[in-house]
Amino acid sequence: MEKLAFLAPIEAQMQRVDQLVRLRLGSDVVLVRQIAEYIVAGGGKRLRPALVLLSAGAAGYPGKSAGPDDGERHYEMAAVVEFIHTATLLHDDVVDASDQRRGRKTANAEFGNAAAVLVGDFLYSRAFQMMLSADSMRVMQVLADATNTIAEGEVLQLMNCHDPAVDEHAYLEVIRRKTAKLFEAAARLGAMLAGAPAPIETGLADYGMHLGTAFQLIDDVLDYSGDAATIGKSLGDDLAEGKPTLPLIRAMSAGSPEQAEVVRRAIVAGGRAEFAQVLEAVVTTGALEYARSAALREAEAARSALAALPASDCKESLLELASFSVVRHA
Repeated sequence: MEKLAFLAPIEAQMQRVDQLVRLRLGSDVVLVRQIAEYIVAGGGKRLRPALVLLSAGAAGYPGKSAGPDDGERHYEMAAVVEFIHTATLLHDDVVDASDQRRGRKTANAEFGNAAAVLVGDFLYSRAFQMMLSADSMRVMQVLADATNTIAEGEVLQLMNCHDPAVDEHAYLEVIRRKTAKLFEAAARLGAMLAGAPAPIETGLADYGMHLGTAFQLIDDVLDYSGDAATIGKSLGDDLAEGKPTLPLIRAMSAGSPEQAEVVRRAIVAGGRAEFAQVLEAVVTTGALEYARSAALREAEAARSALAALPASDCKESLLELASFSVVRHA
């Protein structure tokens, strides 16, 4: 797991979550264990489960009225969030026919599409089994709603592929559902576990939503400006899949008719045949800076959403995480 300095306050807790993830991935079906271990070994930042822990800590978890089972539930819920996220990645990679993630072969490339989809289903169902440990209908509702919203976002993105008429509003709607919703749910869960008052819960949920949006915006920028070895995938993957992301949408609206036509044609066709011309268009029209500015606004909105929280190490980490979301290179 990649270490980030601002996660130091929860380093020991994240180790507990990682242990729990491995434990809950247990199955007597050999292929499930094999693929699950492959996924866990792939690392990643584990930001979504970290968000559960940081939000809980910032909201005062476990609190003065904690019962005998409190003080541990956040580990289980953090693992649930990680399972939901990992299941979406497995299914995403199959839908997108991706063969590389985090610098190595995707599960579908290594084990086949059928196995990847079915293990993704296993992770979803295991996550819902684990939700029962919270003994809370609200927790189940938040996670069930988030999972449903993510699926809707995936379908919306599929509908938008190869469609150059997709505008900025439609693009943002996809990423709010597909990416930001799980960030929002993770932050809300932390507040709920702490029994935080409504303004704190709402503030943390808003923080998660804006943070997740900023992360996706930067991901879309890095698809045209990152280093392939650093981001762990090939540049131009979004273009190859015909995804009209914000850099492309902006390049079409701000560029010359010729530039707009190049981008439009590339979105319709997919592939990388015109990647060089498209890259020139997004650079010369300032589309990358435009998308970065949108991400900066989201990150600042995330920071502002924490205003009602008292000072703490966990709050400081949340503020630093918002800043990190827009300066990262992977």
